[in-house]
Amino acid sequence: MRIQPAKRFKSSVRSVMVGLAAAGLGLVGGIHASFASPEFLSPTNPNQLLAQASTVVSSGQFVAGEKPTKGMAKIVNQGGKKVLQLDQAFNTSSMGPDLVVILHKSKNPIAGAKAPFSLKSGDYVVLAPLQKFQGAQSYTIPENVNLANYKSVGIWCRKFNATFGYAALQ
Repeated sequence: MRIQPAKRFKSSVRSVMVGLAAAGLGLVGGIHASFASPEFLSPTNPNQLLAQASTVVSSGQFVAGEKPTKGMAKIVNQGGKKVLQLDQAFNTSSMGPDLVVILHKSKNPIAGAKAPFSLKSGDYVVLAPLQKFQGAQSYTIPENVNLANYKSVGIWCRKFNATFGYAALQ
């Protein structure tokens, strides 16, 4: 008896191979199509769009006052709101019990003063408590604050009236 090649087996294998190839192309095509879909192209975080659309209003480098303070402060117009941003390089001392972020009327709020560089009431507006001693952080500036009246950003210890550092805005 002579054994015949299994034609049905070859055609079955060929069908499976063609099916797998088609499925693979369909999968790749599906992935490719998903990259072009609006859901993929739009950011998952709406704040990403706002960050891309922000414009810098003013900025300045921090200088030390009572304590070493470094980094950059930037005021940006973000989605119609004014926001103070401290950059990733921001760093100040953790030795204050009640540190707040302020806007000050003077470009140099510690000029002519001696340590601890006390501030006078009415020369500044408190934005918020300092969120952290280092790294990037943001503070929304209230709409009733007229930025034309303020020339610097400061890190101030309210309890001891000590200016840790400031950034003159340009």
